[in-house]
Formats: sequence, C-alpha cells, structure tokens
Amino acid sequence: MGRLDELMRQNFIDYASYSILDRAIPDIRDGLKPVQRRILHTLASMNDGRFHKVANVIGETMKLHPHGDASIGSALVVLANKDYFIERQGNFGSVLTGHPAAAARYIECRLTELALATLFDDDLTEFVDSYDGRSREPVFLPAKLPVALMLGSEGIAVGMATRILPHNLVELWEAQIACLRGEEFRLVPDFVHGGSMDVSAYDDGRGKVEVRARLEGRGAKRLAIREIPYGTTTESLIASIEAAVQKGRVQVASIDDYTAESVEIELRLARGATSEEVTQQLYAYTDCSISISSNLIVIRDGRPVELTVTEVLHDQVGHLVEVLRRELEWERSRLLERKHWLTLERIFVEERVYQAIEGAATAEAIRDAVRVGMEPHAERFVRPMDEEDVDRLLALRIRRISAFDLEKNRGEIATGDARLEEIATSLSDMIRTAIEYVQGLIDRFGDAYPRRTTCTDHEVISKDAVAQPTIKLIYDADSGFFGSNVRASGRELRVTEFDLILAITDDGVYRVMPPPEKVLLEGRVLHLEVFDRDAGAAFTLVYRDSSRMAFGKRVRIEKFIRNREYRLIKDAGGHIDLLLPGDAKGTLTLDYVPTPRQRVSSGRFDLKSLEFTGISARGTRLAPKAVRKIRFSRPPAPKKRRGRSPRQTSLF
Repeated sequence: MGRLDELMRQNFIDYASYSILDRAIPDIRDGLKPVQRRILHTLASMNDGRFHKVANVIGETMKLHPHGDASIGSALVVLANKDYFIERQGNFGSVLTGHPAAAARYIECRLTELALATLFDDDLTEFVDSYDGRSREPVFLPAKLPVALMLGSEGIAVGMATRILPHNLVELWEAQIACLRGEEFRLVPDFVHGGSMDVSAYDDGRGKVEVRARLEGRGAKRLAIREIPYGTTTESLIASIEAAVQKGRVQVASIDDYTAESVEIELRLARGATSEEVTQQLYAYTDCSISISSNLIVIRDGRPVELTVTEVLHDQVGHLVEVLRRELEWERSRLLERKHWLTLERIFVEERVYQAIEGAATAEAIRDAVRVGMEPHAERFVRPMDEEDVDRLLALRIRRISAFDLEKNRGEIATGDARLEEIATSLSDMIRTAIEYVQGLIDRFGDAYPRRTTCTDHEVISKDAVAQPTIKLIYDADSGFFGSNVRASGRELRVTEFDLILAITDDGVYRVMPPPEKVLLEGRVLHLEVFDRDAGAAFTLVYRDSSRMAFGKRVRIEKFIRNREYRLIKDAGGHIDLLLPGDAKGTLTLDYVPTPRQRVSSGRFDLKSLEFTGISARGTRLAPKAVRKIRFSRPPAPKKRRGRSPRQTSLF
C-alpha cells in the first residue's frame, strides 16, 4: 500500500507539472503555449508566401504536438481570430456571434508580415527533439514582441489557472519605449469586441475590469447594441436579455439581431418604458455589463509565477534587448566570416598563389603549397586561416579565377565594413537600438492596430434602484397567509425581488423578510410595508400588558436578521392598541377599569412627551390604573397638495 501511495503521488506530480509547463500556462519569453508555438513554427517552416489548407497545417503540426488534430485545429482558429500572426482565408467563425469555423479542409491560412518580421530566427532558436524523436521543435521563439500581453491567454492546469487580458499592441510598444527610457507607463486591456471599460479596479493586472456593451438610442422606443463585452457573443447576450425579460427585470418587447460584420442588436422597448430606464436595467441584469478578473500567471525560469502587467513588460523588454543583441552579434560574425573569405579569395587570385600548386604531385603537397603561398599575407587576414579555408580555396574553379572581379570584391568588403561599423555603433548603445527598433515597428504596423475599447468611469448601477415592482404580495386577513402564492381577494402589495417586507402583528411580534411565496402571520396584522434599509422604520407604540396597564414608547427598527421574529412587547400576554408613525402627535384618552368607590374614571396623555427607547424597553407608563379602553385624538391635519401618488409601499 505504501509503494502504491508513493507511485500515485509521483505520477500525480509528474502529471501536474506537465499540465502546467507544457499545456495550459504560456511562457513569458515568447508569450505562447506549446500548441501555439508548434503551430507558428510549422507555418514558418511551410511558408512560401501562399496560403495553406488548415488541414495540411494541422497534419504537419501533429508531428510536434502529441494531443491530436482537434486541439491543434481549435488553437489555430483562436490564434488566427486574434488578427496578429495568422492571415485567414475562408470562414474562421466569428468571435462576435460565436459561430464555429468551417471544416479545416475548406479554410486556408498563412503567416502575417508582423509574424514573419518579429517571431522567427532559426540562428537564434534553441531546438529539442519532438515527442517521438523524429523532428525538432523550438523551446521558445525569439519573439521581439510582448506576446503574452498582446494576445492575452486563458488556461486551467492542476491547482492553478491563468487569465491574461489582451492589451493594445501600439500601447504596448509605446510602453516598451517608456520602459527603455526609464519613464513611467500604465497599461490597460483592449478587447476585439470593443465596448467601454472601467479599469479603476484593474490594479496592474491583479484586479478586474468592468466591460459594458455600447448602446445607442434610435428614437423614443428603440435601443441598439453596437458593441458587446469581451467574453460574450451576440447569442449569449441575447439569451441573457431574454431571461431578464421573462423575469420582469428588463422592459423590452422584442429583440432583432442584424449582426453581420459588426454587431447590431435592436431592442424594441415595452410600453411605458424609456431608453434611459431600459439602459440601466440592461447594465444591471444582463451580460451588457460584466466583470472580468485578471490572474496573470506565466512560466518564467521553468516554473509558474504570478506577476503584474508592469513586471511582465519589463521582463519582455529585457528579452527584446537580448534578442536584438544576439541578432547583431550573429550578423557581425557572418559579416566577419564573409569578409575573411573575400580577403582570402582576393589574395589567392591577386597574388597568384594558385600557381604554386601546379607543380605539386600529391594532395598534401597541394595543400602545403596553399598554406605556404598564403602565409606571407597573414597580416591581412580577418582571422587565422584553417583547413576549411584551404578546402574552399582549392575548390575555386579556373573560370572563377580567370573572371575574378577585383573591384567587385573591394566593393563587397567596403559594404561589409560599413555595416560592421553600424553594428558596432548599435551594440555600443542597445537601449537606443531597441527604441529605434520598436519605433520602426510602430511606424510600419501601428495603423493596423487602433484601440477598440474605450476607457471610462462607469456609473455604479444599483439593482435595487432599477428593479421593477413585478412581485404581487397578497394578505388574506381571514386565513392569515401572506405572500406571492396566496390566492385570495385581500389587498395586494407590489414589490421588487430586492425589497424587504416589515410585518407587525397585534401581539407585538415583528419580522423583516424578503418577498415570501407564502407565510403564516399569526395574530392580527397591524402593519405591512416595504422596509427602508437606510432609514429604518419608526413607530409610536401604545400597548397594554397582561394586567391591562397601559404603556407607550417610540421605537426605531434598524438592525435585524431576516425572517427572525422579534418582540416589541416583553409581556407575552400583552397586545398593541395603537401603532402610529414615529413622529405621531395627539392626545390619548384612557378609560380606567371600573372599581368600587372609583372617583376618576379616565385620564389623558399627550404623545409629545414620549421619547425614543430601545426595542426591548418597557416604555412610559400612561396611567396609574388598569385601562379598559384607549382613544386617540389626532391634531388637525394640514391641507394636502395634489400630485402624483407614489408607488404603494404599505397595506395599512
């Protein structure tokens, strides 16, 4: 058992490491997952300037990728739809509508100019054996772009997941220049879907963004959706709107989808609704507004790390400088090697060294003659001559020697020397060289990548504020039942799903509850209202306890636990005689219980002397004797102004 446990633990660790390093998480150096890297490398090896059938590309990539054609095909379509590295021909589906791509045998692709200019250099690429040992594949591409941030990425591995939001390429280039100059910069996402975005909580890639659809009014009764949030499609967005309409949350009568190359969803508003109201409802209850979290995890130095956007860009700027330096050094070595050969060739012909081999009888004597003939001119060599150089000199044909163009040779050497000086200047100041390179990319490709998502501060929309009172609550006084499923002719209360209902019965019990389907309220209900969570509810309470002694108090209901019963009267045998507003004014007439030799049969009490107390307080004693009856006299009411009646919030 112990050996099996050890075996399972080791195999699980191997599997987890494989899924993290070789499947789901991109490498920070080229910003690619293994399947993406293999697809791009395959396209580069197949590149002849023409389009290739995607089915052929998938077949060639399978030589490097051990997980089948389906994973390669879907990864290629996703990568192509990002519009950076793969040029498409045919139906590659739509990120706007969610429609899938056509079969791989019907669509074609090839590398873009951007990919060819910035991703590949076999001389600088480290290769390893493929999974079956028959081919070679790159460990990482010598990319000169901040690929991880421009493409974005999502992946789920064992015990971790990454979600890198895509950023605008031109802004990334400008940020690289600022980084090279030691200046501050700030990067925010940019989505192919467009829309508007609130980045106040982005926190340099450790937080989230809120993305909203772009809505435009079309008259008084129509709204059009022209851009949708990242991560949604027109189908999913319409489905969320239909679900909200069915629940009565959004006042839309019909939906028409005219989406083709761009998004166009037209909404016809319900009767009585306004564009402003429906816009708020769409943002509150549908996928017209979504929150997208960022979790930036990449592979660096062979292990997963969680970084910020700024840290990733700094790392990729360092990678860019290193790749450019290696390119320049490699070009310098090739130019020096070319100059070395041109110099040897010129000496061999110009000094007629080749004549010394005419009298040599053996191969070794021929080689010795070349060495001896070239030795007096060794100070003109770029580097010491080796045996390979001797072989190349001996391989020169008589026609080449007789037609040797000395001026052309000198011109090639001069051109190479000029380029070597340029390389030396570039290597002496790699910061300036990198800035010039990035600026060149902006000048060449920048116009093709404008920002599509606008940044703005979104107004916070409270669902409570835009909710419609679509729930009908009924109280049946005969049975005591209250709720949306009560079928009776009692009075009704219209509420929203976010409202809380305050119920008070004559035995002094109260509760605060969400709109119930059906609940039994024991006792005679004195008060039912929509509870104001901010202001609470204030009442003037007049009650008698089990000994019929009368008390009064003013209370404010503020803190509570939903659906829990509380008591306004400690005495379980007492009951409320009067439940008045918290600022109630007037006079109470209290008739005492008759007793023998009673001289005073009643008393009066002015409510203005009552003060607010705690819920559990007994209150002010209103009379020295037991009270038989309590009558309330209101002060004269002021005249009411005529106006629009507000939404009903109380049944009593």
